[in-house]
Amino acid sequence: MFNLSGLSTSKAESRHAKVLVLGAGPAGLSAALYAARAELAPVVLTGTQIGGQAALTHTIENYPGFPEGVGGSELGDLFQKQAERFGALVEFDSAHRVDLSRRPFKVFTDNGEFTADSLILATGASPNHLGVPGEVELTGKGVSYCGTCDGWFFKDRKVVVVGGGDSALEEGLFLTRFATSVTIIHRRDELRAGAILQTRAKENLKVDFIWDTVITEIVGTEKVTEVRLKNVKTGKESSFPTDGVFVFIGHTPNTQMFEGQLEMEGGYIKVNDRMHTSVPGVYASGETADSHFKQVVTSAGMGAAAAIEATRFLEQEGD
Repeated sequence: MFNLSGLSTSKAESRHAKVLVLGAGPAGLSAALYAARAELAPVVLTGTQIGGQAALTHTIENYPGFPEGVGGSELGDLFQKQAERFGALVEFDSAHRVDLSRRPFKVFTDNGEFTADSLILATGASPNHLGVPGEVELTGKGVSYCGTCDGWFFKDRKVVVVGGGDSALEEGLFLTRFATSVTIIHRRDELRAGAILQTRAKENLKVDFIWDTVITEIVGTEKVTEVRLKNVKTGKESSFPTDGVFVFIGHTPNTQMFEGQLEMEGGYIKVNDRMHTSVPGVYASGETADSHFKQVVTSAGMGAAAAIEATRFLEQEGD
């Protein structure tokens, strides 16, 4: 959930926006850009992370227009500046409740209340946890969900990475800048990551793999010292010494505040091919609604589509 403060308004004050965007990742800022260019003066509530999950990625190599790649936080910065250039207002505030029962829609935040003629939901997703003993207790003491954020703290240490997708390999390769070894633990016998990432990981001398295996416990008191493992095919259990555990096993959409008000499926907000939700005037984009692609470029495209549809909606309503 969103959880930042920063507005100068009082708790009791209510403000109105023609278009209110929840989330400041690629989807939200792309939506803000398109709505701003339509002269709708959109307001963006950032939540906890400008740039969304992409801002936590060291280098993004598959976003068009950056042949040498671009830093995730740098890309988020560029998104924000471009949206603001055309009149979007980015507010460091966090939504925690919405009322979509009637227009104008109501959004309750840490700093007050907004009403909006149209809403674009781009609240993104949060990393999944392993759900094993020791994980919660040792988070911040060796357990992490962001290699880009925490890699520096593991200079000359041994770490493990859990997962087999793009994020796991991207972050694992980044960690080789600091760690003496990176062991990727995957519950299957083959990776799901793209071919280029797989090649890089397998050719990196610091990277090793443990296949068909899950972590059953993270061990340590003041810091992580080892993980306990179980082979899913043989049932064999073992221990593996490590200084850090980096978890990249997918994400869960941040959509809890919309439950019971919007049609959803598997935690994702259901949208049609034009980003319409089940409530007219409310649109969803990015990983709030995308259970398949989960790419920066597709999130940005969904955000643009949502803003175009919101513009048409307001025109038809005469707003």
